[in-house]
Amino acid sequence: MNWISNYVRPKINSLFSRREIPENLWTKCDACGTMLFHRELDENQQVCTNCGNHMQIAPRARFDALFDGGTYVEVPVEAPKPDPLHFRDQKKYPDRLRAAQRATGEKEAMLVAEGEIGRTPIIAAAQDFSFMGGSMGMYVGNAILAAAARAVETRRPLVLFSAAGGARMQEGILSLMQMPRTTVAVEMLKEAGLPYIVVLTHPTTGGVTASYAMLGDVQIAEPGALICFAGPRVIEQTIREKLPEGFQRAEYLLEHGMLDRVTDRRALRDELVTILRMMLSLPPAIHGELPPPAPETHAAPDEARPVPVDEP
Repeated sequence: MNWISNYVRPKINSLFSRREIPENLWTKCDACGTMLFHRELDENQQVCTNCGNHMQIAPRARFDALFDGGTYVEVPVEAPKPDPLHFRDQKKYPDRLRAAQRATGEKEAMLVAEGEIGRTPIIAAAQDFSFMGGSMGMYVGNAILAAAARAVETRRPLVLFSAAGGARMQEGILSLMQMPRTTVAVEMLKEAGLPYIVVLTHPTTGGVTASYAMLGDVQIAEPGALICFAGPRVIEQTIREKLPEGFQRAEYLLEHGMLDRVTDRRALRDELVTILRMMLSLPPAIHGELPPPAPETHAAPDEARPVPVDEP
């Protein structure tokens, strides 16, 4: 009976056993609960195909969809002194930084790049909420200053994508000092006469909202984004009153004059191209190019053609 137990039974079990599916193939929408295939979600720029919920997207994935052909060059950012306050809570601050770097593959919470969108040269900066909640520390301040300086140097507009839980508590007062520093960076752009456009994504809160995130010449938000200084739960507990439906969401702020536009992420690139070219006094963008015309073939004139001769 060994051949049955050693060969037949394992063969039958392998045929009917349930295959394990890797967890990273599917993502559950936190709004409607739909299970979304990861490739389909990537192609849709992390927007739920069922309900349109805008999920968080990493800066590199955003830039791949934003820049022409997904081609861009990173702008170098000066690294600040690590752990200036020797801060420690449940973990040491350097340990938290290393864990975030391993999880995201990024050095810090902001990425700065230069390239073209719709053949319009720009500088872009994007915060990564998955890196310690996109918190604003000294590196983020350095990144915005580097982006503004590069924009002034190359005479390009700056487009900034905000996503943050506020200032980084592990850097204390040094993180709060980034509020005036980034305000100075924005002022550099205004003095140079360069457009500064802010795209507020979910969530943009705290000191980020109180500084560079609300200083744009044009304020655009993604649908459903939470945009505030103090969160609705804190306000509700403080004033002991029920807040209006959708309070501090992008649509509510648009209705009350705090924003200029609320734009779907999939349509954002075209809208940015249109706005930027208007602000730069450039002609409308070319959305498609016709192939070059075929070379014309000129027929020989009649007098140059041989005359047929009738044979006798």
